[in-house]
Amino acid sequence: MRVALVIAGDIDTGSGGFYYDRRLRDRLRERGHEVSVASLPWRSYPRQLTDTLRARRIASQLDGIGADVLVEDGLAHPSLVAANRRVETPTVALLHMLASRARAGLARRVVRRIEARFLSGVDAAIHNSAATRAGAEALGAPERGVVAPPAGDRFDPDVSAATVRERAAAGPLDVTFLGNIVERKGLDTLVAGLGALDADSGTGVDWRLTVVGDTAVDPDHVERVRDAAAAAGIAGRVRFTGRLDDDAVAAWLRETHVLAAPSRYEPFGMASLEAMGFGCVPVASTAGGASEFVCDGESGFLVPPTDPAAVADRLRRLDDRERLAEMAVSARRAYEAWPTWTETLDGAIDFLEEVSRSR
Repeated sequence: MRVALVIAGDIDTGSGGFYYDRRLRDRLRERGHEVSVASLPWRSYPRQLTDTLRARRIASQLDGIGADVLVEDGLAHPSLVAANRRVETPTVALLHMLASRARAGLARRVVRRIEARFLSGVDAAIHNSAATRAGAEALGAPERGVVAPPAGDRFDPDVSAATVRERAAAGPLDVTFLGNIVERKGLDTLVAGLGALDADSGTGVDWRLTVVGDTAVDPDHVERVRDAAAAAGIAGRVRFTGRLDDDAVAAWLRETHVLAAPSRYEPFGMASLEAMGFGCVPVASTAGGASEFVCDGESGFLVPPTDPAAVADRLRRLDDRERLAEMAVSARRAYEAWPTWTETLDGAIDFLEEVSRSR
């Protein structure tokens, strides 16, 4: 089978979506398939939409690859929405998230219409979660699809239950935020929750927060978060590391107690699953796919988006170190039970083979 993986940008960049794309590319090759990567320019959303003016040329280029199937990263949809109407090669959308869910107001309505047109124009879809599939099908995505969620075994740490329990008893409650620092990820909600926790003098929770992620993506939002921490009087306990390489991330997850990601929308939450492999307890959002691997109150907590009081309440509960230890061990067990990258990608590839055969 000849597969063309169509993306916007550089597949070797560090986002979770591109990491998935690279793993899929590599697994396809391991199974003997021929894979080429067609990279469209990564630009602002409006500039990507200008590609509709050269839809005929893009369609000709994609058909000219000679692939049996085009796997199109959903983040490239503004460049492909018109071209796909002219493409003869079968198209499969690879959906890491719904772009319209990451926007608000008028922008959400506009992007939703464009995204719906893209999804109604593909032949099939691979979804990273059941939540993503439900949202995509509500926008008109084809029912012909498969859910192939990310795995969490990028680091695959060797962590024993005894080690996890020992860590739970030590030091202040160590909370980590991991991801690009953008409004969707909910760092502002986390900081507000910690401020509320600190203001409640009856809790006696000794905590610290480490923010691991790129501060350059949305510097205005980073500044607002810093200002909020200062206004709450907690800035001295909030540390920004910037972006770290994989080895440094793994070293940090080995030491922290909680991975907090109260996102406004998180299509899956790969960072939370990876953290669970280290016995970190996730505090994740109900908005998206985290409920598919986090059992609320057992292997982690699920909180509504933009609800600092809920975040404060869950972190207060985790300051009970016996409870923290039990939930950390449960988080590790849930990670161990989750499919590996090989298992989940083989399901996606089997699906692509079926699409290719039925061309």
